[in-house]
Amino acid sequence: MAWVAPFADQIMLPVVAVLNGIGLVMIYRLDEATGYSTVNSQLMWTVVGVTLMVAVLLLLRDYKSLSRYSYLLGVVGIVLLALPLVWPQPGGVEARIWIWLGPFSIQPGEFSKILLLLFFAQLLATKRALFTVAGYRFLGMDFPRLRDLAPILVVWALAILIMAGANDFGPALLLFTTVLAMVYLATGRGSWLLIGAVLVAVGAFAVYQVSSKIQERVQNFVDPVAHYDTTGYQLSQSLFGMSWGGITGTGIGQGYPNMIPVVHSDFILAAIGEELGLIGLAAIIVLFGVFVTRGMRTATLARDSYGKLVASGLSMTIMIQIFVVVAGISSLMPMTGLTTPFMSQGGSSLMANYILMAIILRISDSARRPVMSKQASEVAA
Repeated sequence: MAWVAPFADQIMLPVVAVLNGIGLVMIYRLDEATGYSTVNSQLMWTVVGVTLMVAVLLLLRDYKSLSRYSYLLGVVGIVLLALPLVWPQPGGVEARIWIWLGPFSIQPGEFSKILLLLFFAQLLATKRALFTVAGYRFLGMDFPRLRDLAPILVVWALAILIMAGANDFGPALLLFTTVLAMVYLATGRGSWLLIGAVLVAVGAFAVYQVSSKIQERVQNFVDPVAHYDTTGYQLSQSLFGMSWGGITGTGIGQGYPNMIPVVHSDFILAAIGEELGLIGLAAIIVLFGVFVTRGMRTATLARDSYGKLVASGLSMTIMIQIFVVVAGISSLMPMTGLTTPFMSQGGSSLMANYILMAIILRISDSARRPVMSKQASEVAA
C-alpha cells in the first residue's frame, strides 16, 4: 500500500487484520474443542486472500477501467451465481451454492456479488437520469414508470430463481438488498425502498410456499426452543450460549460453543458472544461499523459517480451481511446461512472480501490523491 496506493485509507486494513486475527484465534479454539483441524486451511486462505488483495492493488491502477467491461463482468457474475445449480452435488447437500474442484470446494456466489455490483454501479451511473424520471405521484412520493422498474425487477426475478433453485435465500437476499440500496443512493427516492420492500415480501412469501427448508427456518425463528430436538437445535444452542456468556463472557476456552453445529462458519459470532460476552461481540460489530464507515467515506470523496456507487455498494454489502448474520444468531430474523466476513471459516468468503477491500482501497487512493499528483502519474503512465 505504501508503494502502490500511498493515499489509500489507512484504517480499513488494520481493522480487517484485527477481525481476521480474532477469527483465527476462535477457529483454533474451536478446533481444540471439536477435534477438527480447520485453522491450518484458514491460515492458508488468509495468505491467499492477502495475496489477491496485493494483486488487485498492483494490477488495478485505475478502477475506472472496470467500467469498460461492466457487461462482461455482469455476464460472468450471473454465470458464477448459477453455476452451482448445474454442478454435480454430493449427497446430503441441502443448499446448492458450492462447486467441487478435486479436494477443494468453492462458493462462486461470493465472487459473483462483487462482479454484479460492479455491473450495476456502471448501469446506475450511466442511466441515472432514467431512474429519476417521475412516473406518477402517490402518498407524497414520486414513483417511477413501469418500464423504468425493469432493472430492479430483473434482479428480483433472478434472486427468486436462485433461491428456488439453490434452496438458499441468503446470497440472493444480500444481492437484492444491496442493489436496492445502490438504486436509492443513486436516485435519493424513498419510493424505491417501498417498491423493494413489497418485492421482498412477495418473493419471500412465494419461496416460503415451495421450500420446506425455509419453512423450517421461519418456524425456528418464531420459536426455536419448540423445535429444540430437531431443526431448532442450532439456534437454541446459540441463544443458550450467548445468554450464559452474559456481559463479560465466560472467557476464551471456558465456554461450550462447540455444542453449536457448524459453529466454525455460520455461528462464529455466537461463539464470540459466549466467550467474550456482549462487550466482545459489540466490539466486533463496532469494528465492522468502522470498516463500513470508512468505505462510505471513500464513496463521498470519490470524484465520479461510478466510484461513488462502487465504494458504497461494496461497503453496504458488508453492512447488510453483518446485520443479517447478527440478526440470525439472535433470532431477530430467520437464519440465512451467510457467513461473517473475514472471520468465519471458509476460503471463498475470505478471498472475495479481501478483493472487495482492495477495490475500495484503490478508489480511496484515487479519491484522496492530490489532483496535481494524479495528473503527473497519468502522464508518467
